[in-house]
Amino acid sequence: MSKDREQVWDEWRDLVNMQPKELEEWLKTEESRSVGADSGDGESKGHKSGKRIVEIKRTNKDDLSNDDWDHMRKVVGYIKRHKSQGGPKNDVETSDWRYSLMNWGHDPFRED
Repeated sequence: MSKDREQVWDEWRDLVNMQPKELEEWLKTEESRSVGADSGDGESKGHKSGKRIVEIKRTNKDDLSNDDWDHMRKVVGYIKRHKSQGGPKNDVETSDWRYSLMNWGHDPFRED
């Protein structure tokens, strides 16, 4: 059973804690491009997702398409799974774990 849109919206707002401009700037970095599974064209899945997240975050909630909602569910699931794995014991700030999460719009250093 899939989550209803209100639940997805609430989780999305909690987990995707990078602003569009900030995420755009991050995606331009070598660190961003250095992590993640290749999607088949030389760009990682997370990097592509980050671009889509920027678009979604700049879209009014009422104007989101079914594909947008599906991607939001995917992002929420990825962030939850990746966070539950826990980061490395050392050098978390410059870890692939953190960089990957940031490609998906979540900076773990912003946690309360």
